[in-house]
Formats: sequence, structure tokens, C-alpha cells
Amino acid sequence: MTTAKVLVYTIERCPYCVNAKNLLNLKKVAFTEIRVDDNPTERTKMEALSGRRTVPQIFINDQSIGGFDDLKRLNDAGTLDKLLES
Repeated sequence: MTTAKVLVYTIERCPYCVNAKNLLNLKKVAFTEIRVDDNPTERTKMEALSGRRTVPQIFINDQSIGGFDDLKRLNDAGTLDKLLES
């Protein structure tokens, strides 16, 4: 069971955002999604926290993981589950 706090910053029409959410859903991970396409305050916060402007931006226990490619790389390496259990 996942005990980690997972936060995903997204925009509506973003295939990478969809892929990230699909991977998390496949792993049965509960996450909070924050849409930044209609919320400039949250976009500014996302950029300050991650140092990036692209979406998705994924955080696990307040640690910036990066985008979908980074999330997939962690999953493929077998380290994502460990992060999600912490």
C-alpha cells in the first residue's frame, strides 16, 4: 500500500500528463492533481518548487521527481515502489 504523498501538476491537453496519471493509477497510487493551465498562481508555485516550466511535474513526499520520463525511468529501474512506500 502506498503511504507517500504524491502531487502531480498538469495541464488539460498534455499527453505526458495523461501518461503519468495512467502509470500512477495502474500502480493504484492516490495522488493530488493540480491543474496549472488555468491557475497562474499554482504554475508559479510549481516552477519555484521544481525549477522547471514543463508539465507534468511530479512530487513524492515533497521531493521533485521531474516529469513523466523521470517517473517512468524510476518505475523501470524498480525504485519507484520504494519511493512510494516511504
